[in-house]
Amino acid sequence: MTGSNFMFEVGGAKMLVDCGFFQGDIIGADRNRKDFGYNPRDIDILFITHAHIDHIGRIPMLVKQGFNGKIYSTPPTRDIAKLMLTDSTRVLAGEAREKKIEPLYTEQDVLKAMSLWETYDYHDVIKLPEGGSATLKDAGHILGSAMVEFEYNGKHIVFTGDLGNSPAPLLHDTESIAGADYLIMESVYGDRNHENIKDRKYILEDVIEETINSGGVLMVPAFSLERTQDLLFEINNLVENGKIPSVPVYLDSPLAIKVTDIYKQYQQYFNKNTQDIIKSGDDIFSFPKLKRTLSREESMEIVRQKGPKIILAGSGMSNGGRIIHHEKQYLSDPKNTLLLVGYQAPGTRGREIADGAKEVEILGKKVSIKAKVVNLRGYSAHKDSDALFDFVNIAQDTLKKIFIVLGEPKSSFYLAQRIRDYMGVEAVVPEEGDKVTLEL
Repeated sequence: MTGSNFMFEVGGAKMLVDCGFFQGDIIGADRNRKDFGYNPRDIDILFITHAHIDHIGRIPMLVKQGFNGKIYSTPPTRDIAKLMLTDSTRVLAGEAREKKIEPLYTEQDVLKAMSLWETYDYHDVIKLPEGGSATLKDAGHILGSAMVEFEYNGKHIVFTGDLGNSPAPLLHDTESIAGADYLIMESVYGDRNHENIKDRKYILEDVIEETINSGGVLMVPAFSLERTQDLLFEINNLVENGKIPSVPVYLDSPLAIKVTDIYKQYQQYFNKNTQDIIKSGDDIFSFPKLKRTLSREESMEIVRQKGPKIILAGSGMSNGGRIIHHEKQYLSDPKNTLLLVGYQAPGTRGREIADGAKEVEILGKKVSIKAKVVNLRGYSAHKDSDALFDFVNIAQDTLKKIFIVLGEPKSSFYLAQRIRDYMGVEAVVPEEGDKVTLEL
């Protein structure tokens, strides 16, 4: 499901698409310490689809082991990646001290990686070794996210990275891949659908109202990148239109605060509706009673503020960060609500809670779960099963083969079977380490 890392080799040229962490229990899990299965010194170019840690987390490790080629992405992806990777060095250093081991990499390795980074906008033609080219197409997943389309001898090979849940509150819809010959595509939600996109804001409004009216606390384990910004945008609209009671809203994540500031710098990447709202003078990421808590001291003050409140805090899978302190404090009270708004990977505390656990261990203490748990998939940044199917359907006339990747096995196999049955296009689910030869 995580650890995105694909090699595309043409002639003597070796190119990678993504180089991410495996996620589940801890950020520096043993799997992340294994060899790449290839020599990093041999890689010419690394393309990055977007800045989620499961797509970028091992880049500094790649550099540390000798990679000295070029790294290509969109400008927002580069800027966000620098933040995310710098933040990960702090986590890795803490883990290394605790286990008395060497960290996977340090901030110096991050800085070296950034020195190799070059940016391209969507649809720029990037000339490649062996006479080919590549273009970045808007994936609609998070700010700056891209699909990588390689072209050699008139054949088009598309690596999707992660595909956005279009239409999204802030971003453009995912672009079409019509004309593609080969497709390597994600399948996170390959076997299930989200709530209706039009309904998600009404469900969010209901959850907020119910929790506040009961005098409770709404906790949102928020992914710092995209989900936080989407929720701030939606809550801003609800507050300004008087749809929800006015209560304190805490953005309790230094990383999310910094990422939001980058979003403000790239408003040209937003969809037309959002750009029009901004042009009208609305600060879409700010509203009355929103408090950004950068310091640890400010975060600790939140619990002292009595009464209903909303807390958006990292991490999104409840595996660390400030959210676990709030969960420890508030999960045992039935007046409160835990709102899950994104994918919860197997092995994470968030997945444990989503699967119906009655008790979890947080910071060495057993915490009973009496708070209401709501799983709102409509704000997922990933396409659901029907949307993935429709995405492929547009290009079915030219597609020769589809490789279904980046999903739990049941999701990947379900999507592959559905594509084979209804489109007649060959769709397979490769395993880690598989090699495939394409005729170009």
